Amino acid sequence: MTGPSVILFDLDDTLFQHSESVAAGVLAHRRSHRGPLADADDAIEFARWQRLEEHHYHRYLSGEVDFLGQRRARARDFVAPYDLDLATDDAADDWFNAYIVQYRRTWRLHSDSVPALDALSATLPGVRFGVITNAVMAFQTQKLDAIGLSSRLEHVIASGDLGVAKPDPRIFAHAVARFGVEASSAVYVGDRLETDAIGAASAGLIGVWLCRGRAPALREEEDAHAHGVRIIHSLTELPSLFAERSP
Repeated sequence: MTGPSVILFDLDDTLFQHSESVAAGVLAHRRSHRGPLADADDAIEFARWQRLEEHHYHRYLSGEVDFLGQRRARARDFVAPYDLDLATDDAADDWFNAYIVQYRRTWRLHSDSVPALDALSATLPGVRFGVITNAVMAFQTQKLDAIGLSSRLEHVIASGDLGVAKPDPRIFAHAVARFGVEASSAVYVGDRLETDAIGAASAGLIGVWLCRGRAPALREEEDAHAHGVRIIHSLTELPSLFAERSP
């Protein structure tokens, strides 16, 4: 069996250290305030920010709010326990934009990203790379430029521009059509089991779940195997995974 001709990746927390940058950004932004918000427990506040990000960003993906709306809601909900006034849209935008400044300062790739791309190119000559991201193209393009990945990617597909988001099969179908290949000859690698790996596998691609930094739960393993999803713990495992599929 020949190896894949196209390998697609999720961006945030797969190639890019999103959670690490978020943690640093939230901490720095909190400490730019005075009083209880600056002095609150770091781990608790980061976990609360993550929950708000997950909740409101999925509201955006579902069409319930627009992109700026989900940002404003995250900002308002985060500062609500501290009686900070973000009642106007301008105030919420200013607060969130100040957080983005801190978030941007720590943008970086995962250490295994470039070595994996290099090894895949050597293992699978002619393989092509792309990204499918549940985000707005303009923001993700800025991120890819900043971390030096843009030149390695043939196509970037963003849900915010397409109008459908992972795990909807239409976004995966759109991606393989952009590359002009059959779904069965494409791989999708992401850090979310349902959204990324199972979503891709259900659309006919080879789904790979990057379960970085922990062991998968039994239920997760069973779900992955039921959908033919491969499980890896580092991107450095990808070349040997697909070398096994080459003649």
